[in-house]
Amino acid sequence: MDNVSVVRIFILSGINETMNYRIVIFSLTLLYYCMILFFNISIIMIIILDQHLHEPMYILLCSFCINGLYGTTGFYPKFLLDLLSSSQQISYEGCLLQALVLYSFACCELSILAVMAYDRYLAICRPLHYHFVMTKRRLSQLICFSWLTPFSLFSINVLLTSRLKLCGSNIPKLFCVNWVIVKLACPDTDTVSSNILSYAIIIIYVCHGLFTMWTYMHMIRTCVKSKDDRAKFMQTCVPHLVSLVTFIVAMLFDLMYMRFGSRDLPQSIQNFIAIEFLLISPVLNPLIYGFKLTKIRNRILGFVNVETK
Repeated sequence: MDNVSVVRIFILSGINETMNYRIVIFSLTLLYYCMILFFNISIIMIIILDQHLHEPMYILLCSFCINGLYGTTGFYPKFLLDLLSSSQQISYEGCLLQALVLYSFACCELSILAVMAYDRYLAICRPLHYHFVMTKRRLSQLICFSWLTPFSLFSINVLLTSRLKLCGSNIPKLFCVNWVIVKLACPDTDTVSSNILSYAIIIIYVCHGLFTMWTYMHMIRTCVKSKDDRAKFMQTCVPHLVSLVTFIVAMLFDLMYMRFGSRDLPQSIQNFIAIEFLLISPVLNPLIYGFKLTKIRNRILGFVNVETK
C-alpha cells in the first residue's frame, strides 16, 4: 500500500484573500449562479418542449447548455459553501471528483463545439447530403462521443492521480485541479504515466481545435460565393464562433498560467484567470444563441408576450 496517499483533506487556499469581502462575494456569486441556471434551463426547456426545434443544431445546443449546468454545478455550490465556512477544506475523494467534473466539462465543451462546427459545415458546404449524413443515429453517436470521450479520458487521469503518494495538502486555487494534485506528489513518486496522459489529452483537444478551424475555412470559402450561404453563416455560425473563441481564450489563459505563470501575481488575479471558463461561457452561450437564433428568439418573445397580456 505504499502507493496510496495518506492525505485525506486538501486546503483550498486560493480563497484566503477574498474572506474580508465574503458576504458581498457570496451574494454576487449566488446571483450569478442563479442567472446561469435560469438561462441554461430556459434554453433546454424551450428546445425540449418545442417539436419544431428537434433538429440537430438545436439538440446540440441543448447538450451544450446541459454541459454548462454540469460544469458549473461542480464549482459554484462548493465555492458558495466555502465563502460561508471558516475553513476551506475538501476531502481527498471530493477533490478528485471535482477535478474530474471540471476538466471533463471543459473538454466536453470543446468536443460539442467541434461537433457543432461539423454540423454547420454539412449544412453550408454539403446541403444536399445534410439529412443523409446527419441522421438521428449519427447525431446520437456524436453526442455520446462528445460526452463519453472526455469523461473516460479524465476518469483514467484521475485514477492514475489517486495512486500517487502525496507529500502536501495545500491547493492554491479556488477548486481542485488534477495538475496541481500531481505536483503535490512526493519526490520519489513516479508521475510519468499521469503526465504522459495529461499531454496526450492536450494533443487530442488541440486536434479538436484544428478540425474546427478546418471546417470554418471551408465554410468561409463557400460563403464568399453565395449570398444565401453568407446569411446562413451569420445566423448560425457567428454564435458558435463567439462561443468557441471566448472559451478557447479562457482555457488557454488558465492552461498557460498554470504551467508557466508567475506566482507573484495577486491571488485575486490568479483566481480570475482560473475561473474565467466558469464565468463567461455558461452565461454567454445561452444568451448569444437565444438572441441570435431566430427560432429560439421567437419562442422567447412569444412567451414574454403571452406573460405580459
